[in-house]
Amino acid sequence: MRAIIIGAGITGPVTAMALQKAGIDATVFEAYHRTADGVGAYLNLAPNGLAALRILGIDPRELGGFDTPALELRGSSGRVLARLPMGRDGAVSQTVRRSDLYVRLRDEAARRGVPLEFGKRLVDATTRPDGVVVASFADGTTAEGDVLVGADGLHSRTRAILDPDCPPPRYTGLLNTGGYASGVEVDTPTGMFTMVFGRRAFFAYAHRGPGDVWWFANVPRSRAASPEELAVWTPERWRSELVRLFADDDSPALDLIAASPEIIPPWNTLDLPSVPVWRRGPVGLIGDAAHAISPTSGQGASLAIEDGVLLARFLRDHDDPATGFAGFEAARRRRVERLIAQAKRTSNQKIPNPLTRALRDHVILPLVGRAAARTTHDWVTDHRIDWDEPASRPAT
Repeated sequence: MRAIIIGAGITGPVTAMALQKAGIDATVFEAYHRTADGVGAYLNLAPNGLAALRILGIDPRELGGFDTPALELRGSSGRVLARLPMGRDGAVSQTVRRSDLYVRLRDEAARRGVPLEFGKRLVDATTRPDGVVVASFADGTTAEGDVLVGADGLHSRTRAILDPDCPPPRYTGLLNTGGYASGVEVDTPTGMFTMVFGRRAFFAYAHRGPGDVWWFANVPRSRAASPEELAVWTPERWRSELVRLFADDDSPALDLIAASPEIIPPWNTLDLPSVPVWRRGPVGLIGDAAHAISPTSGQGASLAIEDGVLLARFLRDHDDPATGFAGFEAARRRRVERLIAQAKRTSNQKIPNPLTRALRDHVILPLVGRAAARTTHDWVTDHRIDWDEPASRPAT
């Protein structure tokens, strides 16, 4: 079996290495001519994502990230509302720069002999009568394979080919931004992730080490910002706006913003609540192309990594790619859509509302914290893929 993988972000290289482990040759095709080294914010790798990476023999602790074993939720007054574990039984989350993870995965895939081709923007994908998939690219070239995996993200061209009527990504009501502060001390232990439900916006920061703090902010906005509106936010204007938003909160937000040489330009937070068509014959979607989730979940990268490993197991155990994709969808859809819905509810809690703030701060979050302290199982982060287990056929 030969696989064509569209997209060389996080999902594509992971899938290629998992397919290689399954004995399937794969080539990764990326639309952009250059890579995204050093670009972007940071992300969380939860224990379920880390466990999936270890199946491939990859240890993300080599990425320059850091353990984030716990999460603390605070109100705008600084009062602690809840403390939640980010893992259990010795397995904890890692916080890592997105570009560091991307580069590590890309380079490791290349080291293992996976071909990666850049400047290959997918235009169309067709399946011949003999079952071979032909991918056509904007530069006039083509590629043939027995299976095509669309790992091309939120604005997936593969998804549009499979279903031109697929609903577009949904705006979740928040703008995102972030930065890296130096030379500022915060009142939390190393590794602690602190999230503050501010009066006007949401602020979170992770203490990486002495004087080293990574942070992000979610700014409520009733409608998605257009590219033209986003372009108006110069770095100076955006910094001033963040200072205004967090001026009345009891948090280190102002100090961290001031200590950040650069602030990441704002972008709309989008998700995909449900993608009707994941597959057709030997062509299918994984990762954000199939189920983009709000960053609020802390699960975007982990779900994509799970996808790549699990799909490889299904394609390994079924000679017919269509059956493999069907089994993969049956195994994944309920889990990811349940998580997307949960993340949207969490995003809604970040949008200040005088009528619900008191209920959230005095009832809901304290209850969540007490429940987390008692629980011995987390259906999200305790999820594990058994690579050696035969992949079952989907129910008919």
